[in-house]
Amino acid sequence: MRQLFTALLSGLFFGSGLTISGMVDPTRVLGFLDILGDWDPTLAFVMAGGLSVYLPIYSVWIKPKQRTVFGDSCHIPVNTEIDAKLLAGAALFGFGWGLSGICPGPAITNLSGGQSGMIVFVITMLIGMITAKKFVK
Repeated sequence: MRQLFTALLSGLFFGSGLTISGMVDPTRVLGFLDILGDWDPTLAFVMAGGLSVYLPIYSVWIKPKQRTVFGDSCHIPVNTEIDAKLLAGAALFGFGWGLSGICPGPAITNLSGGQSGMIVFVITMLIGMITAKKFVK
């Protein structure tokens, strides 16, 4: 039960942060990706803010103890191999992000607005995830 509450609370904080920072707006994200045009650095500041909170907690607590703040075991990936699957997945993610200006976190946050475009985006994203899981092992 505590894990569900922690997940809910984390999701609420994450979604609230995305909304307050304006990162649920695809035009703002596309402005960040437009480095040769009218570049908007806002997303870089949001990322830096998130990292400034997370990195000290990870460095001091999670990595050395291999436990979450609540004491649960923490499964940190150990694979450092950069292979074709990783590069292909990163390229597809980047292509989708650049094409739409939205990634999975903000898309799910945007579902609360009931916009048909976001609903279609999330449905097709889920179809893509299910399809990839079936074909890539």
